[in-house]
Amino acid sequence: MKRNWTIGQNLPAYGIRRIGAINWLGVWTLYSKEVRRFLKVMGQTVLSPVITTALFMTIFTIALGGSGRYVGEVPFGLFLAPGLVIMAVLQNAFANTISSLMTSKMQGNIVDLLLAPLGPAEMTLAFTLAAVTRAVLVGAFVILSMFLFVDLTFPNVWALFYYGISAAIMLALLGIMAGIWADKWEQSSSITNFVIVPLSFLSGTFYSIDRLPGIWHDISQLNPFFYLIDGFRYGIIDHADGNLVIGVVYIAVLNLILGLLCYRMFRSGYKLRP
Repeated sequence: MKRNWTIGQNLPAYGIRRIGAINWLGVWTLYSKEVRRFLKVMGQTVLSPVITTALFMTIFTIALGGSGRYVGEVPFGLFLAPGLVIMAVLQNAFANTISSLMTSKMQGNIVDLLLAPLGPAEMTLAFTLAAVTRAVLVGAFVILSMFLFVDLTFPNVWALFYYGISAAIMLALLGIMAGIWADKWEQSSSITNFVIVPLSFLSGTFYSIDRLPGIWHDISQLNPFFYLIDGFRYGIIDHADGNLVIGVVYIAVLNLILGLLCYRMFRSGYKLRP
């Protein structure tokens, strides 16, 4: 029977999906899109960092004779391995979000994201989860490669997961902020070269900060990357240079602040809307 509908009548909701307080389908769709994006070039996004990290380990433990050195009572190779894992996690989480947003801005399809039924919190969540997925995948493969050089144990699994996931979240959020802020690839590269890499190398990855004199020791403890690497190292070798309680609180508060900043940037459309 044919129905004639007039203005003001309640039309049947055929094929209409109702969205609740959180658009979980939208979050999943954006997350899936981001994961598929980096899996399509898995050799570059996952395998390449694993090989690079393994080369670092080879140079420092074999070529430079590090296998016979110790950091305190810990063999140098065992001390170095967790730091290299976290460095790979940090760099790949950051690269995933900043490259995605920069590519969308350069190609002009960022408008598709802004027109989608996704709120700022949902966009932040989806981008962050996708970056964490890539970082965890890279970290897992790097840990497996480390068994070629040292015998790893995991006496504090909670620290391994907390600091590993927190590191991925922190750099994913920083990558979102950098991707929104940067207008050119040169600007995004400058953030990597002058912020991310220096903080990574000056965080106690290759040395114990206990060897640093006076003020340099104090400055190192302001570096959030130090707590990420130190806590992750504690999870693998049961050794930490810093205060673990301070590290847990510091990283949690910092991630909360970064998450709120990303939310505000998406909500305001900062450098996203024409």
